[in-house]
Amino acid sequence: MLDTAERGAYDGEHEAFRTTVRKMFDRHLTPNLERWENEGIVDRTFWREAGAAGLLCPTVPEEYGGPGLDFRYNAVVSEELAYAGSSAGIGLQSEIVADYLVAYGSAEQKARWLPGMVAGDVITAIAMTEPGAGSDLKGVKTVARRDGNHYEVSGSKTYITNGQNADLVVVVAKTDPEKGAKGISLILVEAGREGFARGRNLDKIGQHSADTSELFFENVRVPITNCLGEEGQGFAQLMNQLPQERLSIAVMAQARAQRAFDEAVAFTKGRTAFGSTVFEFQNTRFTLADLKTRLQVGWAHLDWALMRHVAGKLTAVEASAAKLWHTETLWTICDAALQLHGGAGYMNEYPIARIWRDARVERIYGGTSEIMKEVVARSI
Repeated sequence: MLDTAERGAYDGEHEAFRTTVRKMFDRHLTPNLERWENEGIVDRTFWREAGAAGLLCPTVPEEYGGPGLDFRYNAVVSEELAYAGSSAGIGLQSEIVADYLVAYGSAEQKARWLPGMVAGDVITAIAMTEPGAGSDLKGVKTVARRDGNHYEVSGSKTYITNGQNADLVVVVAKTDPEKGAKGISLILVEAGREGFARGRNLDKIGQHSADTSELFFENVRVPITNCLGEEGQGFAQLMNQLPQERLSIAVMAQARAQRAFDEAVAFTKGRTAFGSTVFEFQNTRFTLADLKTRLQVGWAHLDWALMRHVAGKLTAVEASAAKLWHTETLWTICDAALQLHGGAGYMNEYPIARIWRDARVERIYGGTSEIMKEVVARSI
């Protein structure tokens, strides 16, 4: 269990909410975790249960069915989800798609979609990555051509979280391919539209219970009122929202790193070799001391970043640096923790194996570590 008693980013109301989150996860998530990992998808019933418990989209205003809370409530859910060992895509809905709709959606779009997202009745995805375009969003090939009062959306996307479950997809498309970044728009595409198709639920190294899909759009007609915000402002909208996305990844990385450390401590204290516990060997204790030090620094930095973000001061560079540091530190900690398990660490029956597999992608999605370094370097 995460020890949050001395955290500087949270108050008593956040901690009371954390208790609610833990109880809900103990009842509805942990007993189903292995089954979801095997099936490659989280049941829709869990989304509704999460919605009923108030875990989805905490920042959505009350007028659209949400509680209108600050981002730290999102962070509480993300920390507990990551520590529990789950890769369910509820954070993408709560911390990315919901904020796009709140920030850029029309009154009609907000009224139509946000209440269902809060309740868990509507599951969402955001389709950025394409087979030929990843971190460089200017290179997307998907187009949304105007035809009267409709767009016709054509193209393909890949690695899309919640792709199998999604009822609504925010599609990054070019409404004016001649204008480069200034010709990119965000288009809302309902999954029931003719011409929309889901591809494979992709076979990943880790994060198995997060359904991750190919999506195809073949002349999918949607009304021009499905444009999220102003046409041609999509790239600017993406850039404005990236700091929160990258902070969210940092939050989950830190919590996952703590779980890896806790697993290593428990295992080494319970495992004997050559007449003593593995924990009593100097190499083990020194390794764990190093990891604990990194965690101490990480929690302090994360709380600083959270408070900066809530105050509206976290910059894109600071968020990129946070994503870089916390995900790289996660990999250092979970790899060392697996090593301390010895051969047991390579067995899927031990939680550290899943933590290690799930951790690898965090240095890739949301912008690779190399891209994060480039962002930070440009600010120097």
